[in-house]
Amino acid sequence: MIEYIPYSDSIEVIQPDELEISRKIVDSMARVNRLMYEKYRHAIRDAHAKSHAVLKGELKVYDNLPEHLAQGLFAKARTYPVIVRLSTAQGSIVPDKMSAFRGMAIKVIGVEGEKLLPELSDAVTQDFLMVNYPVIPTGTIKEYLKMQEGLEKQADSGELFQEIAQKAAVGVQNVLAAVGLADDTNQLSAPGPHILGDTYFSMAALRFGDYVAKINVKPLSDNVKELAGKKIDKDIIDEDEHAFLTKIVADFFQSATAEYEIGAQLCTDLELMPVEDGSVQWPEDQSPYQPVGKITFHPQQTFSPERRVYADDTLSFNPFHCLADHRPLGNIMRVRQLAYETSSRYRHHMNAKARIEPVSIDQLPD
Repeated sequence: MIEYIPYSDSIEVIQPDELEISRKIVDSMARVNRLMYEKYRHAIRDAHAKSHAVLKGELKVYDNLPEHLAQGLFAKARTYPVIVRLSTAQGSIVPDKMSAFRGMAIKVIGVEGEKLLPELSDAVTQDFLMVNYPVIPTGTIKEYLKMQEGLEKQADSGELFQEIAQKAAVGVQNVLAAVGLADDTNQLSAPGPHILGDTYFSMAALRFGDYVAKINVKPLSDNVKELAGKKIDKDIIDEDEHAFLTKIVADFFQSATAEYEIGAQLCTDLELMPVEDGSVQWPEDQSPYQPVGKITFHPQQTFSPERRVYADDTLSFNPFHCLADHRPLGNIMRVRQLAYETSSRYRHHMNAKARIEPVSIDQLPD
């Protein structure tokens, strides 16, 4: 029988100079946010700035889960409405043809219980944020600070910043290629495979009720399984290199239904599966992802102007907007708590849009 590590507060270890490093990261992000506002005359997210689809779906928690999986949100079989935002990782609005990590942000509606963020403690929503790569390459705050300061130095350099971002994207593309998530190429125009065939990961660890886990979302129905690793048709890219990801998702959901499965990978060994270094991939031969629920999307209009504005200017997604049972863990996540809230406040203030947590899926525009 596999023995899973029980959660305790002692699992997290504050790093040397963590508060100072975290403040430097957040301050740098804030300065870049201001530069991006001047560029677009509109405040955008400091990461995953570009939306490609805003989906209405439902999360069905599986019945009769074993005790180690029946935790937190997944403790009881139930169906929840969800809003899902698909995005790419850059902190600026760039053409879809550029290589980039893709993001899946999930907002579950109808989740009762006190949430971690004090200003949202009474909200009935819970967020999960994932990327189509299993780890955070800059897995500690020291490494993240180096990357962030490098980006900031070039952020006000106009075309030079764009060029550096593109070159960085090539590195991302090659990382993705190494694990079969993208084309093996060293070209700047390297968009990767179909976005609906990707598997998405929490990358970092989170509390999973009485345990510690990472989570993922992977294609379940055959029509999205067959898109995994599938190259995007060149004609579609050539038709609109700036927004073809938006187009292929919109075209798919004109008539199709898609199913994805959410799974949990529980920690069995804190040496092999650390929480303070997000760059370490937890070995699946030691602890595989185990299914806990299914997300279903029915045919819909995925990116109407009203939906785009709602997702980009009204909604916020924060991994710390959650039940205590799903609190993100590790130093790279602790700095994200402050970074997300700082960015969100700035974005909503500059765009003169109140941050609203929905109480019903009906608040999502058609």
